[in-house]
Amino acid sequence: MIRVAVIGAGEWGPNLIRNFHNKQTSEVVWIIDRDAARLDEVQARFPDVQVGENAEQALRDQAVHAVVVATPTSTHYALAKEALERRKHVLVEKPLTTEVKQGLGLLELATRQRLVLMVGHVFVYNLGIRKVKEYLDGGHLGKVYYLSMVRTNLGPIRLDVNAAWDLAAHDLSITNYWLSAEPLSVSAIGGTWINQEVEDAVFATLRYPQGVLVNLHASWLNPRKARDITVVGERRMLTFDDMNLNEPLRIYDKQLNDVRTRPTYVDSFAAFRASIRKGDVTVPKVPPGEPLATQCAHFVECIVTGKQPFTGGREGIAVVRALEAMQRSIRAGGREEQVALSS
Repeated sequence: MIRVAVIGAGEWGPNLIRNFHNKQTSEVVWIIDRDAARLDEVQARFPDVQVGENAEQALRDQAVHAVVVATPTSTHYALAKEALERRKHVLVEKPLTTEVKQGLGLLELATRQRLVLMVGHVFVYNLGIRKVKEYLDGGHLGKVYYLSMVRTNLGPIRLDVNAAWDLAAHDLSITNYWLSAEPLSVSAIGGTWINQEVEDAVFATLRYPQGVLVNLHASWLNPRKARDITVVGERRMLTFDDMNLNEPLRIYDKQLNDVRTRPTYVDSFAAFRASIRKGDVTVPKVPPGEPLATQCAHFVECIVTGKQPFTGGREGIAVVRALEAMQRSIRAGGREEQVALSS
């Protein structure tokens, strides 16, 4: 039984608590949050769990095997570092840190202590996302041309990081996983309307190896919650809609065979619609499952077996590296910035 301390019981914290407090493979023994009212709610829901407002209370408890950090991004590094120094395994919610050098320090510390350092890139544990990976690795779409990714909602608005660090971190982890690569460069612009120097919406374009382009739209100032991804390939195209729980994935058997082909004579709307419809649309079956439950179970498995986490420190640092370059580009008015893979 792995005993877990969860630091941060805000919007995402309760989901982590629920998954780790299964009392089969793990149990939550400490819940830490600075909001006393939130702790009262937690105590009422989990009367058998100790609660406190100071992380030190949980970190110094030798009975704690692992620490889950679900606090604002700016606090991730200090909390994860102290937990590792106290020989606790650590799961940090995305993004890992706000600087690459901080992430490298955590990875070095975890490696030296032989501890698990894992990042909560939860979408990589989504069965639909993994299904797409199978299609890409199998060459089902042919050469990949570009990806378009939209992640929007109305709130929650962060104060310590912008919309890219909060939202695009998900899409970067997905793209790095799908393409088995890191971006080479990025150009980005952002708009600041709510809080000074914190971009509420970010538009970014990244260049990946093999000429793949990735366009990201991340915003917490949008009337519609969207989690849409389009992948355009040489032979086929696909869409992934995480808001569609029943049929999130669609494969379009469409392609451009010959750009020199003379267009068909079209003189009616019906004929026009028929002329652009090519091939079948397939809706693959995606097994049901909760990605967060899979992620939490994987963290416990890594602790028990010593295996390397699927979204470990290296994967987390890769996302931070791209976000740093994105931030530099925003500050430079959209100038294309290299992603320093040697950092």
